[in-house]
Amino acid sequence: MRQIWDFPGGIHPPENKHQSTASPIRSLPLPDVLYVPLQQHIGAPAQALVEPGDHVLKGQTLAEPQGRLSVAIHAPTSGIVEAISAHPVPHPSGMTDWCVVLRPDGDDRWTELHGLEDYHRETPATLLERIRRAGIAGMGGAGFPTEIKLHPPGNDKVTTLILNGAECEPYITADDLLMRSHATDIVRGLEIMAYILEPEACVIGIEDNKPEAIAALRQAVQGTRIDVAVVPTKYPSGGEKQLIQLLTGLEVPHGGIPADVGVMCQNVGTAAAVYRAVRFGEPLVSRITTLTGDGLSERGNVHALIGTPIRFLLDQAGFDVARTQRLIMGGPMMGFTLENPDVPVIKTTNCVIAGTPEEFPAPPPAQPCIRCGMCAEVCPMELLPQQLFWFAQSGEHEKAEQHNLFDCIECGACSYVCPSTIPLVQFYRHAKGEIRQQREDHLKSDRARERFEARQARLEREKAEKEAKRKARAEAAAKAQAEKKAAAAAEPGPKKSASAAVQAALARKGVAAKDSTPAQEAQASVTELETSLSKAEAKLRNMQSLLKDARDQGGDTEKLERAVAKNQDRVAAAEKALADARAAEQPPADAGQAEQLDRETLQANLDKASNKLDTMRGMLADAREQGSDNVEKLERAVAKNEQRVATARDALDAVQPAQPAAPVPTADIPELEAALDKSRNKLDTMQGLLDEARSNDGDNVDKLERAVAKNRDRVARAEQALAEARNTADAES
Repeated sequence: MRQIWDFPGGIHPPENKHQSTASPIRSLPLPDVLYVPLQQHIGAPAQALVEPGDHVLKGQTLAEPQGRLSVAIHAPTSGIVEAISAHPVPHPSGMTDWCVVLRPDGDDRWTELHGLEDYHRETPATLLERIRRAGIAGMGGAGFPTEIKLHPPGNDKVTTLILNGAECEPYITADDLLMRSHATDIVRGLEIMAYILEPEACVIGIEDNKPEAIAALRQAVQGTRIDVAVVPTKYPSGGEKQLIQLLTGLEVPHGGIPADVGVMCQNVGTAAAVYRAVRFGEPLVSRITTLTGDGLSERGNVHALIGTPIRFLLDQAGFDVARTQRLIMGGPMMGFTLENPDVPVIKTTNCVIAGTPEEFPAPPPAQPCIRCGMCAEVCPMELLPQQLFWFAQSGEHEKAEQHNLFDCIECGACSYVCPSTIPLVQFYRHAKGEIRQQREDHLKSDRARERFEARQARLEREKAEKEAKRKARAEAAAKAQAEKKAAAAAEPGPKKSASAAVQAALARKGVAAKDSTPAQEAQASVTELETSLSKAEAKLRNMQSLLKDARDQGGDTEKLERAVAKNQDRVAAAEKALADARAAEQPPADAGQAEQLDRETLQANLDKASNKLDTMRGMLADAREQGSDNVEKLERAVAKNEQRVATARDALDAVQPAQPAAPVPTADIPELEAALDKSRNKLDTMQGLLDEARSNDGDNVDKLERAVAKNRDRVARAEQALAEARNTADAES
């Protein structure tokens, strides 16, 4: 005979269990549709394996575990998957979650199952994986994955394995009826878990208000070393920590778990599900649910498929909407009000109560705490509920946590006895939620800081690497230059050829000089500079495209405008460097030719400066029309470019007049005609868009008008160029 201890506090509310124990467990017809949530357990939701339109069999996997802390989800019956969509799920907030919507086909046909005749031939790891794949989670209310719970920490040896059959909550009788009708399954499931854990003792704890269940279990454990321990009826004796204290005299330490004291506690429903999964290969697709309350005419317990809408269960039990004041999922002490009866049954749904006003009258308004201390007397965790209430109410969460707020099991005993009808548990839940949110925010902040510091370290490392490479290139260039100078000094007579320009260009690129002819070096320099110019022009075109898109979308263009201007300078510098290299490669034959080249260079510089001035003036005009903040900066840029154009024009005028330019070849006329046709086509297109926008009162009329004006200017320039080319061709002929 096992010794029974006691736990502090506790209450004796009306049990109201007899209403649902008068009849055996009933089976129900198939509902029209099932909503199977992908998350019915603590941990990560399962990952769906099916798609709308798939036909599935009963027991087929609908979703596989995702991550370590997760379990599989299975089809409760055979049918067609209609959708995977958001649907209301059982939760105090009325939240929605992803569900597999299954339309039963009426056959209720099982998929192929693979059971084990003798589980002793398998390793514990194999059995644990089978339990995980069967989708079994704690059926006592918490929903913690059973396979994880059967994996205690490495240093914790389980000496006592307890099955919880106390079912202390008023109204709920699901476990009671299960123990009466399936006692053998429960005992066999306990033996499987004992084979995995190898405990020294196995105990089934049950309250003394269940004589039929006690007799059935004692009959089932005959010939085994399992104890059936009967404990006094007191709420909340079914709490995990309270039942452990009743059966072993041990207290789970603050912040610890039962495995820390060598104990593991499982629910009787979980044990039965483990037996069915191992022996017959059946996944968890249904559970026993209590339907009770005076709002129902046929109170009792039913085999409910996972995913069955609560409304369907109520209709099968003779639901009287007029008499029902409140629907409760779970028990009256720890359950929650059910606002939407369309939520589905899940693996932890043990009871639905349709309460009348006589059963659950509306509570009177809360009054100030009178410090009577009754809440502290009944607290099974020996906390100070009134202190926790004051801290939670005033937002002093740190003090509440210091007073062991998270040891509260939210049993509701303090609220039950409070003469001021203060909803104490609601205050505790709110404070816990706030603290959890603060912890999560702090964790996110730490992670963000760590990512920032890692990024800064990476940038510093890359900067140091780039600096080291730059120094190495500079040293190599300096060495090459020194070698070149030494070689030049060794040659007789002052002589400077294109090789010097090549060496200068290579030094700027950080490339060491190699043994090669002057022609080869000059050609290599020109090739490299042409490549650099191509890259610079490509980057400029890309930045101009980004700037155009930003203007069209009305975004911030200031940074892009600066980037375009900077890339234009880089292109100009690359063009000048290339021109210098080409000049060094082929020096002018005489002074006249040199003068012509100087004039062409100055003319090219003037054209570039003029083009850039036109671009900046266009940007300034757009900025003024849009009322941008960068008008002043653009005005300064325009003034600077006007000065550059004037300087380039003065430099060009200072040289001797060049020979008349060669006439435009006749071969260019077809190209100019094609360019003119292209410009006219684009003008027609933009004009059509403008007309359409005006007729529809569009928002982009101003932009299209500017585009049409710009294309008209392009057409005019193309016409002028073609006319000049034709005149030149006529003069030659």
